[in-house]
Amino acid sequence: METLTLPVLALAAIRRRDRRSSEAAVKMFLFSLVSTAVMLYGVSLIYGISGTVFLSRIAVFDGGGPLTWLAILLVVVGFGFKISLVPFHFWAPDTYSGAPVSVAGFSLSVISKAGGLAGLILVLVTAFGRYAVIWGPWLAVLAAITMTMGNLVALRQTRIVRLLAWSSIAHAGYMLTPLAALAGVADRPELVRGLVGAAVGYLAIYALMTIGVFAVVSFAGWVGPYGGGALDDYRGLARSHPLVALCLAFLLASLAGVPPGLAGFFAKIFVFRATVAGGYGWLAVLMAINAVIGLSYYLSWAVRLFDRRPAGLTVGSGPVPRPVAAAAAAIAAATAGTALLSVVPGLVLGFSP
Repeated sequence: METLTLPVLALAAIRRRDRRSSEAAVKMFLFSLVSTAVMLYGVSLIYGISGTVFLSRIAVFDGGGPLTWLAILLVVVGFGFKISLVPFHFWAPDTYSGAPVSVAGFSLSVISKAGGLAGLILVLVTAFGRYAVIWGPWLAVLAAITMTMGNLVALRQTRIVRLLAWSSIAHAGYMLTPLAALAGVADRPELVRGLVGAAVGYLAIYALMTIGVFAVVSFAGWVGPYGGGALDDYRGLARSHPLVALCLAFLLASLAGVPPGLAGFFAKIFVFRATVAGGYGWLAVLMAINAVIGLSYYLSWAVRLFDRRPAGLTVGSGPVPRPVAAAAAAIAAATAGTALLSVVPGLVLGFSP
């Protein structure tokens, strides 16, 4: 986990003369230290109780009682920082805003979450599967708080990167819901694989959509008057760059989980069904409510794309900068991948490591 975090810290601070970039890296560094310390304390308790650090041996160890529960809680808290679960999310919005857009989109939104979720699944399912009835309700509460707070705060954002940061926090809650439902099916391996597959599949589709949206934000920061920093910067994008605007609208629909973005729709349905199958119907209902809340701010952004640009602002002309071409390629690749998964979602949904 730390070999994953250190390069991300360096990338967040890559603009050495930018105060906001340095501040973003420092905040992430400090919170990363706290999360590592908490996780290592939990790991040390596990080692002290079981006498081993091998996950397969921990899985068959019987004993420890409340100390084992405390150790699991500390490990979950440590991973919660990595995935930016509420209430361990405080570093995320400021770090996203201060880091370069490409770093926020790929390293923070995708790589960091993927590593944290993979580690959490590996440790909880492999080492502590027998304690699912203990940590399952904890994860359910974290998922409920994370998705709700992420969506409600995102509603109030006018800066794009901060909106995407809070949206990313909300999606972390969605990813966690099938893992929380493992508590109800711990003794049925086939259902355990299905729930884990739902979380992994959701992460894969989320990664494609998020990379595409951040690529559009990067594109908008390079062309003409589109600063790309605020929601209103995207007014009239469909008139000057119709293909980019259509790609963004499609990706936003996917993030919201509504047609024509069927990839995001299938991902949410798959997670919803898996959570219900695990006996956590109330959490699935809360997820559906949050999906409706998320639709409002995604729709608000999409509507601006087809609005009129304020008078007096024109799109600049001249040679296309190299970063614009790279962003356009990323937009095309992410949109094509999301469109493919809208047709054949089974490529990733249901996959279980």
